[in-house]
Formats: sequence, C-alpha cells, structure tokens
Amino acid sequence: MGVDVGSTTIKIVIIDAGFQIIYKSYERHQANIQQTFAEELNKVIEQFPDTEFCINITGSAGMGIGERIGVNFVQEVVAAVEVVNTIYPDTHTLIDLGGEDAKMVFFKEGKHPDIRMNGSCAGGTGAFIDQMANLMNISVEELGQKALNFEKIYPIASRCGVFAKTDVQNLISRNIPVADISASILHAVALQSVTTLARGFDVKPKVLCIGGPLTFIPALRNSFREVLKINDTDFILPENGEYFPAWGAALYQEKEIVYHNLTSLIQKSASNTKMQSETLPALFKDEEDYNQWKKNRRIKALEFVELGNKKKIECFLGIDSGSTTTKIVIMDRDARILYRFYDSNEGNPLKKVIEGLEKFYAEAAEKGISYKFLSSAATGYGEDLIKSALGLDYGIVETMAHLSGAQYVDPKVSFILDIGGQDIKSIFTENGVISNIELNEACSAGCGSFLQNFASTMHMSLEEFTKAACLAKYPSDLGSRCTVFMNSKVKQSLRENAGMDDIAAGLAYSVVKNCLYKVLKISNLKQLGDNIVVQGGTFRNDGVYRALELLSGKAVSSTDYPELMGALGVALYSRSLWEKENTDKCTPAIELPNAENINTKELQCKGCTNNCSVLRFKFENGNICYAGNKCEKVFYNKSVAKKGGYNGFDEKNEILFNHCVNADNIQQGKTIGIPRVLNMFDNYPFWHTLLSECGFNVRLSPESTFPLYQKGVGSIMSDNICFPAKLVHGHILALIEQKVDRIFYPIIPKEEKEFGASSNSFNCPVVSGYPEVIRSSMEPEEKYGIPFDKPVITFSSDRALEKACFEYVSSLGVSKSVFKTALEKAMQVKTDVKIRLRESQ
Repeated sequence: MGVDVGSTTIKIVIIDAGFQIIYKSYERHQANIQQTFAEELNKVIEQFPDTEFCINITGSAGMGIGERIGVNFVQEVVAAVEVVNTIYPDTHTLIDLGGEDAKMVFFKEGKHPDIRMNGSCAGGTGAFIDQMANLMNISVEELGQKALNFEKIYPIASRCGVFAKTDVQNLISRNIPVADISASILHAVALQSVTTLARGFDVKPKVLCIGGPLTFIPALRNSFREVLKINDTDFILPENGEYFPAWGAALYQEKEIVYHNLTSLIQKSASNTKMQSETLPALFKDEEDYNQWKKNRRIKALEFVELGNKKKIECFLGIDSGSTTTKIVIMDRDARILYRFYDSNEGNPLKKVIEGLEKFYAEAAEKGISYKFLSSAATGYGEDLIKSALGLDYGIVETMAHLSGAQYVDPKVSFILDIGGQDIKSIFTENGVISNIELNEACSAGCGSFLQNFASTMHMSLEEFTKAACLAKYPSDLGSRCTVFMNSKVKQSLRENAGMDDIAAGLAYSVVKNCLYKVLKISNLKQLGDNIVVQGGTFRNDGVYRALELLSGKAVSSTDYPELMGALGVALYSRSLWEKENTDKCTPAIELPNAENINTKELQCKGCTNNCSVLRFKFENGNICYAGNKCEKVFYNKSVAKKGGYNGFDEKNEILFNHCVNADNIQQGKTIGIPRVLNMFDNYPFWHTLLSECGFNVRLSPESTFPLYQKGVGSIMSDNICFPAKLVHGHILALIEQKVDRIFYPIIPKEEKEFGASSNSFNCPVVSGYPEVIRSSMEPEEKYGIPFDKPVITFSSDRALEKACFEYVSSLGVSKSVFKTALEKAMQVKTDVKIRLRESQ
C-alpha cells in the first residue's frame, strides 16, 4: 500500500503482485489530516478485512504522520520515479506539475535519474494557475477551456505571481479577450517550467506528464508541446497520473518488509499527538472579549441618505476601477452617500462600471428622481480607460484618492495602510500632506487575494475564516515570507496538529507582519504616528485588524465600509476640485457606451525595439484611449503631448553598430558571427573592424526582443542568472539560424581601465565566464557543426591584447602583416568611438 498525504489531499493506492492497482482513493482533507487519514484507512479495512499491509507513505504532509505511526517515508519524486522505472521503462523525461511545486526528471540508460525541482518560488505551478484564474474571476476549468480557442499569445511573466498579475491586469484593462489571456498564462507556465527545470538539458521524447494541472488542463499540455516542440504521440498522459506518488510508494521496497495492522495505525495516529512548536498570543481571550472589542473599536460609520428623499439632486461621482473589483460612490453636496456599488470585475472593468451606473440610473428613474453630476472622477488600474469611455472630468492617482478618504475618517491621519486584492499601499503624512509612499513591489504575500486563496484552500468562507482566526487559542507562527514559504509553515503546523483556527489566526498575523516588516521595513513603530487609518476589503477581516493593533500597540481607525474608501476618496477629491474651480458646469447624466460596441484597433508601436502591441479604443463620445504602451513616447492618454527629449540610447546604438568596413580582402565563405550581448556591445566596433580587415565577413546577431529571449530559454542553466545573460542564448541561436561559419565570443576577464587611478578592471564574473556556459549548455559545434571560438583576451594591456588577438586570427590563417594593419585600424576605431560617445552626451 502507498499513501500520499499532500497539502490538500490524501490518496491511497493498493497494488497486486503484478504491480497493478487494485484499489485507489482520492479525498480532500480540508486541513483536517488526522481525521481524514483515519477515515480513509477505515474504508480500506471495509474492503480488505483482516488484512495486513506493507505500507510506505509519501507527500508533503506525509513525513509527520509517518514519524507518529512508525511507517516508512518515501520522498514523492523518488516514488514517482519508481512508477516510471517499473511501468513506463521507455520514458526519457517525466514532467510533474503539482499544486505548489514542479519537477522534471531525465532518464538515461545505465545512469541514475537526473531529478530537477523548482526552488523557493511557486511561479509556474498549479497554485500560480489558481491565482491567475482567481484574478480573472473564472474557474481553472473555464480558464483551460477558453485557452483552447485563443488567437494570440501575449508575454506574461510567470517567475512570480506578482509580476504575472501586473501583466494580466494590464491585459484585462486593455480588454484583451479572456481566451487570449488564458492561453498566455498557460504558455507562461510551460515556458517557466522548461526554463527553471531543464536548465540546458535536452527534453527528449517520450515525455510522461503527471500532476493535476497537466492531467486536467488539455490546453496546458498543448502549451508544453509547443514550447518543447514535441508531437502528440511522444507527449503521453498516463492513466492514474494523479496517483503516481502513492503508486510509487506502494512499489517501493525496503530490504526488510514490515506488515502493519491498519486498526493499530489508526489508534497510534489518534494517540500520538504533538503540539505546535511555535505559537503567538491569541487575538482575543474569548468570544466575549471579541464582542466587546467590536463595540469599542474606532469605526466611523459612513453617512448614507435615501435616494428618494429629494426629487432633484446634484451629486459627485467617484469610481475606483481596481485590479479585481469595481467600486462606485455617488454622493451629494454634503458628502452623504446616495448610492454605492461594489462587485468583481469579472475580467471586464468597463463593463462592470457600466453595469454599476445602469443600476443607479434605473433606481433613480424608478423613484422619479432627476439628477446632475457636478463633477466626476476615476482612479485605479482602469483610470484612463474609464475616464475616456465615460468622458469623466478627472483622473486621480490612487494615493491621492486614498488620502482624501482617510482624511474623511480622521483629519489628523498620520499613516494610511490600504490592503487591496493584489497590492499594499502605505502612505505616511505630515500636516495633511503625503511625506512618503511605500508599495509592495516584489511579493504579493499579505494582500487580500493571499488570504482568500488560503481560505478557499481550507474550504472556508471569508466570514468563517475571520471568526475562526479571532477565536483561536494558539495562533501558528507562520512568519511573514512569501506564499510558498508560508505554505511550508502551514504544512509544518498541520503536521504538529494545529487546527484550522490556529492557522487562520497565524495568517492574520502574517499579513500585518508582511506589511510592517517586509514592505515598510519598519524599525521603529513611532514612525507610524498615533493616527492610523486602515482601508481595503482585507480589513473586513477582524483578525487582520486586531493583529495590526496588537503588533503596532496603537489604536486603529477605519469605516464600516473599508472596501469603498478609494471610491469615496475620489468622489471627495472631485468635489474639492469642483469647489476650487467654482464652476457652474454640470452633466445631466453620463452617457454610457455600449461595452460590446467599442471600436478597437491593434497597433504596433515602432518607437523602440520593444515594438509594443498597443490597443486603441475609440468610444462613441469621440474619446480615444491607448492601452499596452509601456511609455508615452508615441501613444499617450493625456490631453497634451510630452515634448520628446534626447534619446541617448539611439545615438549610442548608431555609433556602436552602424559600421561599414570596406576591406579589400574579404573572403567568401568565412563568415564570423558576433552576438550582440553583454560586453560585446561596447567592444563591437573594435571586433568588427579587426575581423573585417583580417578578411572575414562579420555578422551581428539581431537586436534583443522577447521572442528572441523565448527562443533560447530551454538552454538556460540557472533561473537566477541575470536577464542580460539569459538573452545570450537567443542571440547564439539566431547566429546559428543565420548559418554563420563560426561564432566568436571571447572570454574577457579584464576591460580597459577607464581611469588611470583605478586599481583594476575586472569584468563581472557572469560576463567573463558566460562564453564557457554557452559552450557547455548549447554545444554549438557538437550539435550544429558551427565552431564556437572563445579565446581568452584582455583589454587591460595593449601588448597582451595584441598577443591574444594574433594567436586567434593566426589560427584562422591570417598573416602577421595583415593582422598588424587590422589591429592599428581597430584600435583607432576604438578610440574614435569612445570620443564620439563622450561628445554625444
């Protein structure tokens, strides 16, 4: 028998003497591992009464159970390899994509399997796909189905969920079809897995794919086939793929076989309990303490007024079009709220805003109310799109909107903490003016979706999750690191018999710790001041609210609708702008466009080598909005175009790469390719002149583009190497495709000294050593028959430079006299280029 106790499920497999499965079960444990484990064993006892089993246990939570009940533990990758070796011996590559990890195993006859696993980042795993589906407010099944009908793939970063969310939010705000976004997400997962796991190793067929995401999402398998360039017959989805670790555990045999009585194991599991090693103070003593706190905390109730009180109203409109939700507030002259709207974007922010306003118009019409908007404004991710589509008066940056909302709660506010679905905004103020802003840039731990994902993993609603946290007796200390590390701590707590309430409370603490110590890097809590205001839907969770109070040691203020504070702030801000302008203009009703009838045209920006795909939206009101442009050089949404400045990069490219050498002795059939990478950039004029004057055709690789990067990802040896180094692989493949006769990429430990007083001029180790990495990972000569020249050359001494260069070109048949002339011209070009570069600045 093999038992796989994972982070979310328990799977049991029983095999016969021929290694075939005769019993299997699959059950979600919903964080109640001990009880589910006992229930599943009881089911086996019913099927196989009076039977003892040789048992191995595996899985992320299996080690703890194995230790408690005295059963042998097998690492899950080793277990999966056991199935491949026994049942699928002709497999060359195993790809296992799990909920929180990814694995790739390479099999070679006569050698131990080469096992590769993802490191500390969960980018490119099942959890990543879950996060992206949640962001678009669709199920994973829907995402997979829609991805089958895509038309275009867009670049999405899958190295980290945060950067991916940024890309996906951008695509959503541009009204890109959900099918294209879904396919782009799955393509990014495949690309990430190949990049991080293959690391230069050839993925050879036959390829066996297992794990939930690959088993249940056909479009993901298509993406892997596309990235790996493998046909359908060589990319195999085996039967019982989701049971591989449990199956392998059953197949795994120790030298000494021990049989266990299942009833005895159930009793051991129940009696041998272990308490958590690290806990935090309870958020509340008991339920009475919790209820008393709810009565006493500093909550300012927003003032609402019934829409039908007056038949004629003058109002202000505020729209917060966020990354996952849309918030609308309409208020009267006295800042009393006439109408509020809060809903998920469902991947279409404009459509959701129109829906919210249509409800207001319908309610007003039903009650016979005439209204006019004195001022209107938008903020958030969709600010430009919403402002243009509806013809609003203002677009306001989010921080100003949140400041305005916070000052409504507490005019003396000193610190504002806004935790949204995907981001954290921390605003420090002095004398009513923003003095500092901190945003989460590289990690999404501690955001609203972070808690929501954990709650859904535990199969709890957010209300149940909140109450459980507040009444927990021994909150787990889960730290404040990213989701992956947090998951590891959660698993550890589950192994130590922590309850779901303890984990919920621990996560509430972790959210606040992440804000204070990771995002803000607070060393002294006095920096927060005494007037703290919190905003964002996350603070509907009383556990998070209370954890902030306990950790900061300060009273915290908010409203009874913290999720509306962005929309409230933008409405208040538009009112203040209207009052300053002292204008009589007003809009009887904002004309709502037909969300299905927007003139959309895709444009290709030629402003730089990024060649951004830009979408132009033309609305019925005549307004135009551009989305997808990473800068405002060509396409912009402001009413006044920015004056273009001097482009030093264009000038430098022109000086470095626009070289024409009219040498008389250029030899046919001797083409040397030079990659446009790293230190070859600044040294290119020298190498181009030297090699051309020696009689060679010099071919330069094309400019860097994202498709060029994607071309070389399969041979990248380390996922943590810098991006400029990752680009080298694509450039080498581009030269191979150009069919050059040889590739020249020298090892250059030292550059020329820029200043006379400098003690040394070493290159970065990555720069100087990368030619050797390329030779070993890509093997241009062995695989493609193109010699790869990587002589060791230094620019720190003219004599050493001359000696090393002659040794190289003489090996290619160049005479001393030709070389001397070529070197003189190359050195002169090098000096001239340096002078031109300085003069151009």
